[in-house]
Amino acid sequence: MRSRRGLLATLLCGLATAGSLGAGSAHAQQRGSGEVVVYCTVQEEWCRPMMAAFERETGIRVAMTRKSSGEFYAQIRAEASNPRGDVWWGGTGDPHVQAAQENLTLEYRSPLLAELHPWAVRQAEQTNYRTVGIYSGALGYSYNVTQLQRRNLPVPRCWSDLLNPAFRDEIQVADPNSSGTAYTMLATLVQIMGEDPAFTYMRNLHRNINQYTRSGAAPARSAATGESLIGITFLHDAVTQKVGGAPVEIVAPCEGTGYEIGSMSLIRGGPNQENARRFYDWALTAQAQAIGAQARAYQLPSNRNAPIPPEAPRFENIRLIDYNFARWGESSVRNALLERWGREVRQAPR
Repeated sequence: MRSRRGLLATLLCGLATAGSLGAGSAHAQQRGSGEVVVYCTVQEEWCRPMMAAFERETGIRVAMTRKSSGEFYAQIRAEASNPRGDVWWGGTGDPHVQAAQENLTLEYRSPLLAELHPWAVRQAEQTNYRTVGIYSGALGYSYNVTQLQRRNLPVPRCWSDLLNPAFRDEIQVADPNSSGTAYTMLATLVQIMGEDPAFTYMRNLHRNINQYTRSGAAPARSAATGESLIGITFLHDAVTQKVGGAPVEIVAPCEGTGYEIGSMSLIRGGPNQENARRFYDWALTAQAQAIGAQARAYQLPSNRNAPIPPEAPRFENIRLIDYNFARWGESSVRNALLERWGREVRQAPR
């Protein structure tokens, strides 16, 4: 668990207010022209103020599209011969790593790397600087307290508790083919249980799933509204719902859980490469990363000088596994897991 301890230490030390913007500040202050096309994979409420702030600071127009990470990975592959996007910002690191391995993204060493936590820099180093960490967050689930109490059901504390027959058709999770959140769950369970036992678990869990959504954050909203009893998501997505007044409680599973390193990549052959690098550098500043908390996004930022939202789930309170990002982001491994999930889980009878 050495790398986990290193991650926790670096996430929790040296965090001050976002007063200094570092080496990228003067660069970002220069007024620009033209546009940049950004593929955004965080929630819309965070995408919009990020793009607006960059436009105000640089004068560069942003054309932004929001989709899940799996959808953008597929789109970037499909557009490889005629790229339309410039920057892929946000979403779990696994598809970013796969895109890097498939030569879909560009090597770029930002001058802002010196301001980032080691776990974010390591993400860049492992991909030959074709992606970089911009935030991190742990996987888990939330449940609707009102619905659980009304039906006198037991409180789920562990992954194993989700197999309870009382939760039939009451759990929502995303499809790992479209959602980086759900792929993180798939890879997490394989790392905790071993591959064959994990697929047995997921086939059993399949009976309790009411919907496989396209977006990883959607199950948190479903649990918040009571549409589903339980939503499996990253914990920060559930925190957003709870801070908004939803009657939910948040669970980091007792067996342990994985986490994401949300990432950013420059798309190879993008039409606005100079402006893309401008956006990339700006997005790594403490000032830009502070926008997440203002948008009720409760991930842990990668810039050491960016403030951690007080509501953010703290890694020291969560039993994290030693998630192997290099292995589970590797193209052949990821494709094999997704193919097996589609064959053995999605198509399994209920």
